[in-house]
Amino acid sequence: MNHSARAFWLRSPGHGEIRDVALAGPAEGEVLVRTLYSGVSRGTETLVFRGGVPESQHAAMRAPFQEGDFPGPVKYGYLNVGVVEEGPRELVGRTVFCLYPHQSRYAVPVSAVTVVPERVPAERAVLAGTVETAVNAVWDAAPLIGDRIAVVGGGMVGCSVAALLARFPGVRLQLVDADPARAKTAEALGVDFAAPDDALGDCDLVVHASATEQGLTRSLELLAAEGTVVELSWYGDRRVALPLGEAFHSRRLTVRSSQVGTVSPAARAGRGYAERMALALDLLADPALDALITGESAFEELPQLMPRLAAGEIPALCHRINYTGSGLT
Repeated sequence: MNHSARAFWLRSPGHGEIRDVALAGPAEGEVLVRTLYSGVSRGTETLVFRGGVPESQHAAMRAPFQEGDFPGPVKYGYLNVGVVEEGPRELVGRTVFCLYPHQSRYAVPVSAVTVVPERVPAERAVLAGTVETAVNAVWDAAPLIGDRIAVVGGGMVGCSVAALLARFPGVRLQLVDADPARAKTAEALGVDFAAPDDALGDCDLVVHASATEQGLTRSLELLAAEGTVVELSWYGDRRVALPLGEAFHSRRLTVRSSQVGTVSPAARAGRGYAERMALALDLLADPALDALITGESAFEELPQLMPRLAAGEIPALCHRINYTGSGLT
């Protein structure tokens, strides 16, 4: 059976369009998913939309079901929640998460979808890919009970990390951001907020996610002796200067990268991508995480929406795309 679908493509940097797609029925071992919601991660996806992926990182930055190549034309995205229409009997009718671009229907291997727990609304489940990044970051950071911690950068990833760290007993935790509007998000997550100049220092651990040179510099300044910055930011094709003179060596500071492309070596042995994603979806049972979804638009609006997100006209964390009222379902 053939199925029709529509997909959002980046035609060239700064220019998107919706294209018709013809789908064959799912093959053996596949499921056909009808999308309910997808999510735009303002950091990575708007960098892709602007054409900011450096040539050296084209392979590393490929999304699991990406079509085309950077800088375009390319179909890119990785936050998708839908309902299984065809496939194994035990999955038909179930709500699933998949690392798939913005497309109204798609067929993927059964192994590519994760069932969304019943206690997690589909509207919130679009955050699973970002919470998965936060899980990996927390594994990399390896915080201890009683640590003094700052998360610098109150974007989608930084807020997700802060929400998870807030569950650790005895920690002193602040979310640090130059935008005072992020204080409201921090409050919803149950996290203390501070502007960069007012942040508490003497930190054992700083997680940096602002994707700015100033944020990384401030992260180093907030550390106690022998403290660690875990760097989550993706700078694309930008070069970043780092102050490694002055007291960097005498205070024995550490800067360590974290990236979701591989499962953290600190994770318990045997935990792979499927287990990490399942854990992220389980953690999304917390309704406080709804604070990370800061807007919603219909699928047909994506070509007009993406330039505004990329330009910062819409101050978004995760912007949710709704397929349910568009005639695509």
